[in-house]
Amino acid sequence: MSNSNDYVPPKVWSHDVESGGAWAKINRPTAGATHSKELPKGENPLQLYSLATPNGVKVTILLEELLELGVAEAEYDAYLINIGEGDQFASGFVAINPNSKIPALVDQSVGPAISIFESGAILMYLAEKFNAFLPKDIATKTQCLSWLFWQMGSAPYLGGGFGHFYSYAPVKIQYCIDRFSMETKRQMDVLDQHLQNNTYFCGDEYTVADMAIWPWYGSLVLGNLYDAGTFLDVASYKNLVRWAKEIEKRPAVQRGRMVNRTWGELSEQLHERHSAEDFNNKTQDKI
Repeated sequence: MSNSNDYVPPKVWSHDVESGGAWAKINRPTAGATHSKELPKGENPLQLYSLATPNGVKVTILLEELLELGVAEAEYDAYLINIGEGDQFASGFVAINPNSKIPALVDQSVGPAISIFESGAILMYLAEKFNAFLPKDIATKTQCLSWLFWQMGSAPYLGGGFGHFYSYAPVKIQYCIDRFSMETKRQMDVLDQHLQNNTYFCGDEYTVADMAIWPWYGSLVLGNLYDAGTFLDVASYKNLVRWAKEIEKRPAVQRGRMVNRTWGELSEQLHERHSAEDFNNKTQDKI
C-alpha cells in the first residue's frame, strides 16, 4: 500500500485553502446563509426543495408511491436546489433547514406550516401522516425503523467516504479507497444476507426502509452510482441485486428518480414537478 508521511496536522486547524475536488466550492466550516433569496412556493399541500441525489430521491419515491395509492393530499411541488451553485445556502432554504443540505419539505396543509429536514425524518413524517408504508405491527414497525436508521447512519460511509475518495477527490489515496471500499462491501454483505430470506427489508412488506436504502445501495448494484460496479464486484451480491431490480420496476420509483434531476438522458430529467402531468409534458430548461 502506498504511504505518505508528509502531512503533520497543526495544533489548531484552519480553513486556509479549498480542499479541491468536485465539490470544493460548496464546502465550508461555518453554517448559515451566504446570500438572501426567498424560496418559491406552489399551491400544493407539500413543498419539496431538493435535488435528485440519493437522499433527495428517497423522498420523491415516497411521494410518488403515496400518489400511486390515491392519496391526493400527498400532491406536491418540487423545486430544484442546485447545490453546485450554492442554492442550499440561500436565506430561504436555511430558514427551513439550518443544516443546508437537501432535501427539505414544508407541509403547508397545516397551520402554521411545518418544516422538516433530514431525509429519514421526512420519510417518517409522511409515512405517519398518511398512515402508509410504515408497518402497523409493533415488531415489524420496529424492524422497519431499525433499517431506516441503519441507512441514515451507514450511507455517509458509502457517499462521503467511498464515493468521495473513489470518484471526487482530486488525489487518489489508496489508504482511503481501501478503507471505505472494505466498509462499503461489508454493508452490502449485511444487506445481501438479510435479503436472502426476505423479499424486502421487512419481510414481504414494502416500506420506507426500502425507499431509503434503494437510492443508495440499489443504485450502486445497478451500476448507477460512482461507476464502481466492477471495482466493488457488486454482481456477487445476488440477493441485493434481485431486490434492487424488483424495486426499479415500480412506476412510482421510475417517476421519483426523475424529479429534480439535471443530468443524464433528457428523457430521465424533470427539473421541477408541480403535477402528475409534468411527467408527460416535460420542458427541459437549462439550469
